[in-house]
Amino acid sequence: MKVAFLTLGCKVNYYETGKMMDEFEKEGYEIVEFNEIADVYIINTCTVTNIADRKSRQMIHKASKNNPSALVVACGCYADATDGDAPGADISVINRDKNDILKTVNDALKGRVNALSANNVKPVADSRPGERTRSFVKIQDGCNQFCTYCLIPYVRGKGVLKSRPEDEVVEEIREIAGEGCKEVVLTGIHLSSYGTDLAGEKDFLKLGGKPLISLMEKLQDIDELKRIRLSSLEPRIITEEWICELKKLDKVCPHFHLSMQSGCDDTLRRMNRHYTSDEYAEKVSIIRQAYEHPAITTDVIVGFPGETDEEFRKTYEFVKKIGFADLHVFQYSKRSGTFAAKMENQVDSATKKKRSEEMIGLAGKSREAFGTFFRGKEQEILFETECKVDGKTCLTGFNTRYVKFMLEKEKAEKYGAGPGEIVRVPGEDLIF
Repeated sequence: MKVAFLTLGCKVNYYETGKMMDEFEKEGYEIVEFNEIADVYIINTCTVTNIADRKSRQMIHKASKNNPSALVVACGCYADATDGDAPGADISVINRDKNDILKTVNDALKGRVNALSANNVKPVADSRPGERTRSFVKIQDGCNQFCTYCLIPYVRGKGVLKSRPEDEVVEEIREIAGEGCKEVVLTGIHLSSYGTDLAGEKDFLKLGGKPLISLMEKLQDIDELKRIRLSSLEPRIITEEWICELKKLDKVCPHFHLSMQSGCDDTLRRMNRHYTSDEYAEKVSIIRQAYEHPAITTDVIVGFPGETDEEFRKTYEFVKKIGFADLHVFQYSKRSGTFAAKMENQVDSATKKKRSEEMIGLAGKSREAFGTFFRGKEQEILFETECKVDGKTCLTGFNTRYVKFMLEKEKAEKYGAGPGEIVRVPGEDLIF
């Protein structure tokens, strides 16, 4: 029995897909690429924007087109948003039921003419935690922030926070590091709240991010693990005390994705974000005082309801002032069921598109300016894949700040560099 997976959306989804693949492979399913003929297609969907919804529908349709007789399964956030009835899918599995997806699929396959005995199928190798140089590990689920534009708290546990026990996370990461994974990315729907539910009814600010620090202290002691990277953080977790504790952990990459969304205080209030632009800038300053040239990345939403030209300009100038290593730009997407969808003064599509293009242009300049710092300097690179550049085979990889570099394969052999290896390389030999 052949099964193909496709993941849309966030790092949490990628982690969850990996766990599903492990379960199906253990059951005897053969994992194949999504564009191949399969008996079952599983699409781990996203619903963060209207575009994500459309992409989810397109991939469901693509699966049906690949093999009209296949069982097409939609799971995840879009399945939740459609109340377990994703258009075009044979089965919709909401987030709460993802852990039972193998049983759901097996039950659905019973009686199908093309159902084969899974015991006679040999599994094939595929990307798994531990078989990659970098693995995403979900340590937390759920969000209780209820930003006015966001549907995710409603489809990810309806505001309930759920953290994985520390020992369970450590054991998983110890296992994948032992299999060769050099770097883990700790991820969650609201990563900064990790451990608050385990500690009882406590606000994550009162805990000061201590549970997350405690977890990373234990990960620091895993010899085979060389890098720890954090996914998106809530700005309010950044304090001088927290950064001071983090700085003691030399395996933690100085790469901070601080969720921002807007640099205008009026817009932030309408979004129900819990900080001002000045407070955000203060958090950035704390990080930069602790680390040399840290990578600070963020997300920006343009065209939020009520955003005037003046408000957009405030955000634009704020982004320019901060000097991000990179930023993801999103046009506001109206999500039915959110408070923002009912707000007055919705911004028209043409204006959103214009503002998006302007902000993306600024993002490119910021990215180039940040990367210039590393030109000609020795870098510690985690090499991952091979590619062709001007007819030459090169290895590609990233430094701790997540800046991408390439190294010609002929030179790589001189340094003992290869996929899955962390190697220090002189700047003059690197292609930026």
